[in-house]
Amino acid sequence: MPPITDAMPDLERDLRFVPVQNDSPQRLTKAQIRQYNEKGFVFPLDVFSQDEIAVHRAGFNQLMDKALKAGWNSYSINCWHTFCPGLYDLTMRPRILDYVQDLLGEDLICWATHYFCKMPGEDRQVSWHQDASYWPLTPSKVVTVWLAIDDADAENGAMQVLPRSHLHGQIAFEKSAEEERNVLSQTVLAAERYGDLPFTFELKAGQISLHSDLLLHGSQPNRSDRRRCGLTLRYLSPDVRAYRDWNRMGIICRGSDPGGHWFHNPRPSEDRIPEKKK
Repeated sequence: MPPITDAMPDLERDLRFVPVQNDSPQRLTKAQIRQYNEKGFVFPLDVFSQDEIAVHRAGFNQLMDKALKAGWNSYSINCWHTFCPGLYDLTMRPRILDYVQDLLGEDLICWATHYFCKMPGEDRQVSWHQDASYWPLTPSKVVTVWLAIDDADAENGAMQVLPRSHLHGQIAFEKSAEEERNVLSQTVLAAERYGDLPFTFELKAGQISLHSDLLLHGSQPNRSDRRRCGLTLRYLSPDVRAYRDWNRMGIICRGSDPGGHWFHNPRPSEDRIPEKKK
């Protein structure tokens, strides 16, 4: 089959990188803003102390135990921010929002979260892909926060990126082959031709990285004897529009949505594990 150039040809989407214009950042430096524009990412950034991230790690461990008992797996806790108060609260943390605000502005919406938990000795990988290719959103202005719940390094399958690949807009991909053992479903072949040499995001637990939704990234299997868990928090500004009712997954984390497009979900009172369809 020929490569797929648009995952959603029925939707009008603008998948071009929109450079950040911010001459007075409050948390990031001007050099970091420039790096985000030129390379597509900023890393590493300190958010939580070791004691603080230990609390979040314990919360994730409890949540994953509940998820496993309900029939889910270690990658299934996807967009549960409207079901779980601890996860909801993480989307609202000022220390995280302060960084994102320098890239997106004062009005911030979190519309998706996803724990990527690679167990020790696991053979699954994340093939080279662009986040924006999966999402019915336009224009392409989503910033992903990747929060290290565990230490992440090359040995246990830390995320890798291809700097400057975000400048190509939508990149053609193929449906992932079964033998890839891909956690997701899209694979950009010969991805290295679209950017600089692969760069590994080695993060200590409690640190974050920020990357553009158009940046090519992926990760190798975790062949170590240590777990590697990270939480993605997806933020956008309210001028981004969603198709297929994806605007109903939102949380207005800071500021407002003047156009009223994004639904603001209330904080859940207790964990509610979604029922797994058989």
